[in-house]
Amino acid sequence: MNRIFFTLLIFLFLGFSSQAQEDLKVIQSHWVSFTDGPNALYKHQAAQAFKMLDAREKAVKELHSLEDWKGWQKQVEKTLMQVVGPFPEKTPLRPEITRTIQKPGYRMDHLVFQSQPEFYVSATLFIPDGLKSKAPAIIYCSGHALESYRSVTYQHVILNLVKKGFIVLAFDPVGQGERLEYYDSATGKPTIGGPTKQHSYPGAQAFISGSSQARYMIWDGIRAVDYLISRPEVDRERIGITGRSGGGTQAAYIAAFDDRIYASAPENYLTNFRRLWLTHGPQDAEQNFYRGIASGLDQPDLLLVRAPKPNLLIATSRDIFNIEGARETAKQVSRIYQAFDAPGNFALVEDDAGHASTQKNREAMYAFFQNHLNLPGESLDESIDTLSNEELQVSPKGQLLETYPGKTIQQLNLEFLSDQPTGTLEERVADSRELSGYLEPVGTSERMMTGRYQRDGYTVEKHLIKGEGEYWIPFLLLVPEEITAEAVLYLHPEGKAADASVGGEMEALVKEGAMVMAPDLLNTGEMGSGGFNGDSNFKGNSYNHWFGSILIGRSLVGLHAGDVNRLAKTLQEVSGNKTIKGLAKGRMSAVLLHAANYNEAYSSIALIDPMVSYRALVQERNYDPSLIPFAVANSVTHYDLPDLLENLADKRPLVLQVDAVTPSEGQSLLPERAAMEKINVIQTVDLEERSGYLKQWLQP
Repeated sequence: MNRIFFTLLIFLFLGFSSQAQEDLKVIQSHWVSFTDGPNALYKHQAAQAFKMLDAREKAVKELHSLEDWKGWQKQVEKTLMQVVGPFPEKTPLRPEITRTIQKPGYRMDHLVFQSQPEFYVSATLFIPDGLKSKAPAIIYCSGHALESYRSVTYQHVILNLVKKGFIVLAFDPVGQGERLEYYDSATGKPTIGGPTKQHSYPGAQAFISGSSQARYMIWDGIRAVDYLISRPEVDRERIGITGRSGGGTQAAYIAAFDDRIYASAPENYLTNFRRLWLTHGPQDAEQNFYRGIASGLDQPDLLLVRAPKPNLLIATSRDIFNIEGARETAKQVSRIYQAFDAPGNFALVEDDAGHASTQKNREAMYAFFQNHLNLPGESLDESIDTLSNEELQVSPKGQLLETYPGKTIQQLNLEFLSDQPTGTLEERVADSRELSGYLEPVGTSERMMTGRYQRDGYTVEKHLIKGEGEYWIPFLLLVPEEITAEAVLYLHPEGKAADASVGGEMEALVKEGAMVMAPDLLNTGEMGSGGFNGDSNFKGNSYNHWFGSILIGRSLVGLHAGDVNRLAKTLQEVSGNKTIKGLAKGRMSAVLLHAANYNEAYSSIALIDPMVSYRALVQERNYDPSLIPFAVANSVTHYDLPDLLENLADKRPLVLQVDAVTPSEGQSLLPERAAMEKINVIQTVDLEERSGYLKQWLQP
């Protein structure tokens, strides 16, 4: 009996506790109209990409004559150079044969060359025995295998081509094989993950600096062609290129930029951007051109620009790169070959498999090169004797940087930062608006209240507001019983609830008489942790949303800034104030700096532990991955965060740096030319002191 009595008491206590506990979620799990918020960012990006792709499709449908198509090719060629180039000047390759190994039927020349001064490339040239004249040669591009062309799968293709009489040059993509840039020198093992991360970690810095991972990797391939045609055994008129997966990416890119490549056969890569966005999503750094979709490009253009040179599109039906997109690409590309009266120079071959190499596809590829590079023979796929890692080792220690202490991608990125941005402060701010992809909010946003809690001296209201696209932004509105201070828009990188608890920092502002609005912007709080994580995830920070934003020319910062200013307008309306104040913590400072520069509603801003600068992100070899989504591609050569702070100096911004040691290693957010006395910068304050400074900041 006593046990039953105590059990009832426990249930009653838990019941009362659950009723008393606040639920600061704005969206409830059964509200099906709102529960897909975590995927809203991806869907909004995709919707914008589809509009751009629709415009391209409409233009392509109007191409009929050969002259129409040639005009399209010229436009694509120009656009490709705009979004990837300019390339570096050609400098001496300084090739070095590290060793030669003779095998039955062929020999291997292991070599190192410099695609740029002190930027070393490891490679192997496979040469069939018994050549009686110059032979056709094929560049083999490796996919995302850590061991690069030493992978058994890639060896199989390479050695089959060699058996059929082709010279093959296989080289290590940067971040793979013997070209790891982030690795443990004692073990030779990667420290930040496999190839996609080896590409994306420095590749993100490349985008910020105004370059791209694709630019460096394409240039490696172009210089590989330079080396290949320098060899006396090679017929420079009969050059081919192939590769699978990431190697298919490289093969398609290099062939589109280098017209010395006659025949191209990319495998397990080409689809089209519409099908990519509908399925797997944007991939790692080297697979994205700066504003590629926004500039009117799609994947078929990589083949269209080469016509009427021979192209073979190799696909599988269950690939991660959607087969429907590959078929649509093939249908579109076939039209230009018909216009050139060269339909036999293009074909699609597909097999039923996943993201894999199949015998049918390999044999189709062998036959393609035998036909178009004029080397007839059997196209059967043969068994091969796999080579050991020792036999395929190019450099003495197995990693180039151990023997050839040259440059890394991060160091090449630094070369873009040798000069500070030019132009007036007004011009820099204008550049920030354009480069970030900021769109001015238009009209009045629909709003909906979903609940309210009463606290000591103030209420906490829960609301939704319509964002830029077909999504709703949850926000909390903390309203004091008596409003005596200016309203504050409060941005936290972890979302609205991070500082909203009783006794939290928002409450301290409310207790001073300020109305406080705290939102969950896209990819934060209730709007975060969706289904798309991508292939470049660093400690829970996915870069792939950011890469998608680069493709469409709409940075996440620019998108957030638009929604923040939409919220600012609402805060003005509900508070009755003509002006408001903005407060941002950590990486959200980048969003507030952009938003406040485009909106006169802010009387002042406060930044707590802010991002230092985009330049600092490029300068640091081991930077904080959580900062990347708050950076703007191509920003550093045009503007930086200190410029945006300087432009707000007359509004007397407050900068509070609480951490004694920052990831920026002592660099300052302060602009070099600003009237420093106008910016109140307080270093290493504790929480109590910080509260005091914020109280002063709240005063008119």
